[in-house]
Amino acid sequence: MPRIAGPKDFKVAVLGAGRIGSSLVRSFVKCGLQVTATGRREETLKRAETLGALATRDNKAAIAASEIVIISVKPSQLPQLLKEVRGHLNGKIVVSIVAGVRRSTLEKALGAAHVYRAMPNVNASIGLSSTAVSGPQDGEAAGVVESILLCAGKVYWVPEDLLDAWTVVSGSMPAFAALIVDSLVLGGVSAGLPRELAMSAVLDSLRGTVEMLERGVHPMVLRDEVVTPAGVTIAGLKVMEYMGVPAALIKAVDEAVRRARELGSIVDSAMREG
Repeated sequence: MPRIAGPKDFKVAVLGAGRIGSSLVRSFVKCGLQVTATGRREETLKRAETLGALATRDNKAAIAASEIVIISVKPSQLPQLLKEVRGHLNGKIVVSIVAGVRRSTLEKALGAAHVYRAMPNVNASIGLSSTAVSGPQDGEAAGVVESILLCAGKVYWVPEDLLDAWTVVSGSMPAFAALIVDSLVLGGVSAGLPRELAMSAVLDSLRGTVEMLERGVHPMVLRDEVVTPAGVTIAGLKVMEYMGVPAALIKAVDEAVRRARELGSIVDSAMREG
């Protein structure tokens, strides 16, 4: 096991440098880690090289060159990957960011590895991910895992039972937020604003709103600070309530969490049959 030291002392393999994997590669390289990234497509390998990582299609070679292994493949690709690398991860620190797949499943497949689950989001590419981690917090491995994930942003240790919900509320959040932002921008365009100006207005207001919420202002208190009797804001909020926007957002989270759990069950079944 690598000793706890500065990030530059760590050699990390990212198995599956797709969208979220490449975001981690970028943050790790910026943090000074030595990164080997794998992928199946030439485009993936070239992107990894551009980000400053060594790139290869050979997962076993990437593991051999590293002390810490990040598994960042699609759930459907995980059973085949685990078969391929079985026996090559003994003594390694392994962090899976595969949605829905439990640590117990990974531990059965990997044997003597130190196994953790984590869920970052794509904001890791700019060092602003919010990453949840689950696994044993005692010993050196936990310190190593936290130190490298801090390169991508904030790190929270959570019970594994909360990871599927975190996967949606944090991991899927950039997509949800982008959809909401774009819809508000289109509303501004519909009202006559140039798109660029509408985008600036929405993003500037969103930054300020986030700052106020981080300072402890409750969301509903902030809402009431903006609303005036028979005014502009209440007219818009009334439409949102009528159209079921709050309920739709809650339902979206519920459904996405259900899908995360379903994916984990599918992988478990596939590995038992294999």
